[in-house]
Amino acid sequence: MEVVVGTLHHYPWGSTTLLPRFLGLDDQAKPWAELWFGAHPLGPTFFPDGSSILTRMGAAPDRVLGKEVVATFGTRLPYLLKLISPDRPLSLQVHPSKREAEEGYAREVAAGVDLASPRRQFRDANHKPELVYALTPFEALSGFRAPRRAGEILSQLASPLGRELAKLIERYPGHRGLEHVTRRLLDPSLRPDPGDVEATVAAAAERLRAGVSPSVRADRTVLALARSYPGDPAAILALVLNPVTLRPGQTLFTPAGSPHCYLHGLGVEIMADSDNVLRAGLTTKYVDAQAALAHMTFVGAPPVRIAPEEIRPHTKVFYAPVDDFELTLTTVNRRGDSLAVPGRGPRLILVIDGEVKAESGGRTCALARGEAAFVEAEDGPLRVSGRGRLVQAGVP
Repeated sequence: MEVVVGTLHHYPWGSTTLLPRFLGLDDQAKPWAELWFGAHPLGPTFFPDGSSILTRMGAAPDRVLGKEVVATFGTRLPYLLKLISPDRPLSLQVHPSKREAEEGYAREVAAGVDLASPRRQFRDANHKPELVYALTPFEALSGFRAPRRAGEILSQLASPLGRELAKLIERYPGHRGLEHVTRRLLDPSLRPDPGDVEATVAAAAERLRAGVSPSVRADRTVLALARSYPGDPAAILALVLNPVTLRPGQTLFTPAGSPHCYLHGLGVEIMADSDNVLRAGLTTKYVDAQAALAHMTFVGAPPVRIAPEEIRPHTKVFYAPVDDFELTLTTVNRRGDSLAVPGRGPRLILVIDGEVKAESGGRTCALARGEAAFVEAEDGPLRVSGRGRLVQAGVP
């Protein structure tokens, strides 16, 4: 076990305050969006001697990853752990399934699209299911609303585009209505012009002002998105997506194909080891709405919130419905105690509150909030003491 240093990413949607303050630093002049801990080639985590998890597991995969992980996933760390701090919309996006990622990656390799190109969408051949654990109140849009509720919200939207969308929901029952509305807004051959979008945003603002909005929250979200990305029809799609507010300690799971958009907050994010993102709008990055639509599922259902299971008095586990990762939360309350943290194989631990001493493989690491350590498979059991909380990323 050793202390590790993550890779920081400065995306435009990041907060200048949330992540720096969590790490005990002053506010920053540029946005701090994500801090990665893992072995993805676009942001590997480093040890104090300058080597990375990526190079170490390549040199000694059985020792670092364990034979079971190597047999299942090959010589790669199956998960990626992040701190994420959006202050603006993260982009309306979907992630591909495993099969779709393999096909898309092979297609872009054959086409000669450079891995670093902004037009590259399949940066690896892996799927990207993900789980967010909120450290502050965390706002997002996730998946489609029930069609009936989507129709209620689109009704009485006094603009030509608003009335057209309401008729589509009425004409096509169930998920077909959601798909027609989404394609009307996002498909390049069908998408409305900025003037129609702005008129619809104005209609949402007017019914808010008049006190007749069927969903004050949905209309306010549309207005906020339109201020950040004027003329983008993806802002209107927020009317038919589920709004999500996570309280600290709550989670949101995003499966393949589910449209989503993180809005604001600070959280821990764990996902399969991938950076495959298909963007449909609400971003300055490359958008391929046709690709996003081709991989999108149009099912109206509540957002997936995973409740933790207590497996020890001090430890809870969030069991995501995937084989790539699980997230464990452990709380230590007294400095004299040494508590066993369940888990096996390669693990990343990240302190989210207080100060913790971690022991594994004959080594001890003292970690404060925002600091992390990597536990190799051969290091064996992990014990912690101190006063604080830590999350552990591991393989089920």
